[in-house]
Amino acid sequence: MDDPATIGRRVQRLRTQHGLTQKQLADPRYTPAYVSTLESGRVRPSETALRFLAERLGTSYEELATGRPAHLATELRLALVEARRQLATGTAEEAAVRYRRLLTDAEHLGLEPEQAEALLGLGDCALESGQLADAGRHFQAVERLLAEEPLPRRARAIRGRAVAHLLAGELRYACYLLESAIDELGASGLADPEALVVLYAAVIGPYMDMGAHARAAHAAELALALAPQVDDPALLAGMHRQVARTFLAEGRTADADASLAKAQAIYQQLSLRTDLAHCHWMRGYVLAQSGELASAETELRAAREMLSSRRAALFTAQVEVELADVLRRLGRHDEASELLSAFLELGDRHGAVHAGGAHRLLGLIAEERGDSETAEEHYVTALGLLERSGASGDLADLCRLLGDLLRRGGRTEAALDAYRTGLGHRSAPGTTTLGPAPTAPALPRR
Repeated sequence: MDDPATIGRRVQRLRTQHGLTQKQLADPRYTPAYVSTLESGRVRPSETALRFLAERLGTSYEELATGRPAHLATELRLALVEARRQLATGTAEEAAVRYRRLLTDAEHLGLEPEQAEALLGLGDCALESGQLADAGRHFQAVERLLAEEPLPRRARAIRGRAVAHLLAGELRYACYLLESAIDELGASGLADPEALVVLYAAVIGPYMDMGAHARAAHAAELALALAPQVDDPALLAGMHRQVARTFLAEGRTADADASLAKAQAIYQQLSLRTDLAHCHWMRGYVLAQSGELASAETELRAAREMLSSRRAALFTAQVEVELADVLRRLGRHDEASELLSAFLELGDRHGAVHAGGAHRLLGLIAEERGDSETAEEHYVTALGLLERSGASGDLADLCRLLGDLLRRGGRTEAALDAYRTGLGHRSAPGTTTLGPAPTAPALPRR
């Protein structure tokens, strides 16, 4: 809202244009003296008063309060919806161009909610393009812009920043961001179901990567309990996709596949192609865990093709690591090595967790070919990457592989050191080096 003097001049100008006296404008709810005081800028009018006066002056509350025609804000909101559709069906680069233009328009008009929406879109575009630092900056800008708003308004930005850290291999910090927001929601009494589902679904990924399976399962349970109170289908689909990971960890393969089927149906209906590719990716992983390697390869290749066509370089490269594992298990070592080598040539900008996974697979391939020295080099490199990221579950398995390799080579003491390191990362099921789990907020009933 503009300052009282500006609003007063605007009311006086419109009243004069309509040929109204102060008494005619004020009747029947206000007095001529109130209108006179308002026009002179000596009082800040309430929203109720401005809405009454706007109706009498044949304009909108927004135009009277800010000087901006209401249709401009409406057109901007429609353009943001179109940009979101373009991100879903086109490429991130094309959508980012539109979002940047809309951000400039929103800044010019002083429309903070629309600025926040444009910045969220730019953050999502950067995530898909693998520009993780840029994504984090866009999401932080949203949090600053909405700093005075209730926490539920910032939930999507917090989720986005946490995902950027997760993809960069910074698992503990991703957990910290999400758990802090969940705790703050509980402490403030703002247990908004949609915001909680956003946060609970997002925290499952870093929990799983850190080996905190019980905590991930609890987050999934709370998200599922809140699902009936959420109306956003894309959010529900994302939740089902994440919940499938906890089912898989518990050996509930059929439940995991059912969750993915729900997500996939929604994504197909909404034409969300990147998210649909993620479903193919996850289903490929589920099939691989069940030993159905041929079907797993089909799903992973479908995901890779879809992501590559959208120029989602980060996700494409990560799918290729999963595909390489399937190819290795099928005995196609050359194809697997070629995929992994191409991935590693790009450096570790695709995340320490996946880079560590690539070195682990190359170590397995070298070991299966009888090249123990090369296998050890890859295992040691993978250990360094995974220790940096805090992926405890993967670390314990990698230490076992290294220990077995060293033991078979007659290096018993070195093998024992590797096993001891692995035991240090092998905590009790469901525990984590994180602090106490966030307190579940008291949930409202619809």
